[in-house]
Amino acid sequence: MCGIVGILSNSSTNHEDLNKITEKMALAISYRGPDDMGVWSDIEHGIALGHRRLSILDLSAAGHQPMHSNSHRYVIAFNGEIYNHLEIRAELQNIEPNIIWSGHSDTETLLAAFEKWGIIPTLNRTVGMFAIALWDKETKKLHLIRDRIGEKPLYYGWTNNGHDNVKGQLGQDFIFGSELKALTEHPKFYNQISRSALANYLRFMYVPAPQSIYQDIYKLEPGCILSISEVFPASPNEMLRAPLNLNGLSLTRWWSLANKVESGLTNLITNETDALEQLELRLKDSVSLQSLSDVPLGAFLSGGVDSSTIVALMQEQCMNPVKTFTVGFEESGFDESPFAKEVAKHLGTDHSELFVTASEAMAVIPLLASMYDEPFADSSQIPTHLVCKAARQHVTVALSGDAGDELFGGYNRYFWGPRIWNRISWLPYSTRQILGSMIAGLPINIWDSLSKPINAMLPNSSKVSRLGDKAHKLAHRLSTIQDLDGLYWSLVSEWEDPANSLLIRDSQILSTENISQELFNPLNINFPTVGLEESQQRMMYFDSMTYLPDDILCKVDRAAMATSLETRVPFLDHRVVELAWQLPLNMKIRDNKGKWALRQVLYKYVPKELIERPKAGFGIPIGQWLRGPLKDWANSLLDERVIRSQGYFKVEIIQKKWQEHIRGDRDNTTSLWSILMFQSWITHQGSLKGKN
Repeated sequence: MCGIVGILSNSSTNHEDLNKITEKMALAISYRGPDDMGVWSDIEHGIALGHRRLSILDLSAAGHQPMHSNSHRYVIAFNGEIYNHLEIRAELQNIEPNIIWSGHSDTETLLAAFEKWGIIPTLNRTVGMFAIALWDKETKKLHLIRDRIGEKPLYYGWTNNGHDNVKGQLGQDFIFGSELKALTEHPKFYNQISRSALANYLRFMYVPAPQSIYQDIYKLEPGCILSISEVFPASPNEMLRAPLNLNGLSLTRWWSLANKVESGLTNLITNETDALEQLELRLKDSVSLQSLSDVPLGAFLSGGVDSSTIVALMQEQCMNPVKTFTVGFEESGFDESPFAKEVAKHLGTDHSELFVTASEAMAVIPLLASMYDEPFADSSQIPTHLVCKAARQHVTVALSGDAGDELFGGYNRYFWGPRIWNRISWLPYSTRQILGSMIAGLPINIWDSLSKPINAMLPNSSKVSRLGDKAHKLAHRLSTIQDLDGLYWSLVSEWEDPANSLLIRDSQILSTENISQELFNPLNINFPTVGLEESQQRMMYFDSMTYLPDDILCKVDRAAMATSLETRVPFLDHRVVELAWQLPLNMKIRDNKGKWALRQVLYKYVPKELIERPKAGFGIPIGQWLRGPLKDWANSLLDERVIRSQGYFKVEIIQKKWQEHIRGDRDNTTSLWSILMFQSWITHQGSLKGKN
């Protein structure tokens, strides 16, 4: 795992300055690669590549980057792992027996394959995760490439030196890097915050690709390749989605999940025995490939279905006990470490537990703005970082069980969503609107008072807390949702109409304003032309295109790389992904429970009774902390004068949510956390500018 940066400049920067700027950009993400740094530039064509290396394969100097191909046609800066590179290397060796290798790194294998087969044919042969910057000296083009599902991040865009009238002229550079903090180190970076991206952030708690929080800066979407010539166009000032062709720039998909979904759903494996055998074999192969490492390797273990499956298959193929890691919390309701311990004991792993106090967990919060360097509000970022930090004390690489929910139907919304819809859809939409208005017409405190005599007669396990809060949320959905897809977007949206909470200026057009009523597909995601008739399959597809790469994988990448730990996700071997879409829905969701096929594989290695329990997630009691030890911190960030002076949010709406939460009237944890993470981030950005 590494970090990459680079510049394509059309200004008169000299060689020394180009190198210094690139070095400064790379230094900003040094934790992604603490073992080595390299910079290469060609002043004639205005190109520079920078690399920070975390040595995983071939620890020698032969793995140094940026790296040249044998013919010197290509120069590469590579972040990631090609798990099957030895197989690719053997194929190349068979074609050209006299090929000379300098070392045994996957980077060198990639370059040789690019020279032999070309870029896309090589990518199609790979099994891995990666973000690649490849300069072609022959065509004078830079190619930016991202892996199929989006495990490794890659940002790109155009600098804005503060004067709009110079766009497209000599003042604008094209820059890219693994993280935004590298891009902001460029001396011409004066890019403003995108109000459109901010609105989407409030809705989803993360900034969805291809947007970034800055204007003219984008995330390269998974499975895409961007090619840009040395004479490149100005920033197009629009959402950049593949396919796209501008003068000197093209954006294409070299791998499409939509296409694989279409293919899978039209070629279903209906025989359960065959399906389970294929799934187990594919997972074993993926785990085996991803266990290849020249440094110590382990795995995260929560005791749930996903991580337990990965660890079970690792241990089954390993002679020595696998090193496993979990984090426990003093709040028993959030502590899954006893379950992980039981699974580890059964499998015989070398298990480590880190027990964290509330104060230790809260100590991570001031680090989040720098760690994510873009507003990001999934609060499980805190325990994720803690378990990565604990693992890094023993290993350099850790396998995780992420993506099992999206591929095999694990999220509650997949089975609760349709059940909720079935209970209300029989009512005409106009009737639901009237009913919603009636429910919302009764104040929250009245609903809460009505619940008291009812709760007094119920056992503790059946008592209803915050009835008013829940009633008003139900009222909103009754009044706005017209179909099951609309319910899905409502379930994954925190601020459902974020434009109403933002101050709009500078004539920026909020994308969410235009689509606030378009609940079917507000992110305008590429959709398969056939298949996905079942609502749960559509939910899994949407999550795989959005929530998985932009939340889950982003969270794990930043939390791990902040500790210089490489993480690998065996479920995201593309062959596992493609097989998952060949499984009928009833092999994923059965008897109102998800991951049926995955459970059948797991139960061959771990007793069912060690796994079967309610899904808890990886959470911590942020809401309680905001009313207690974090109250002063939150108050300082939500200060009316501060928010008003910044000019992004409508003060009265933020204050209303904050006071409701403090009083205990409503649980506004997630919406407040999104505001607090933005406020913390923008405060951090201000402090950085003050140092420059």
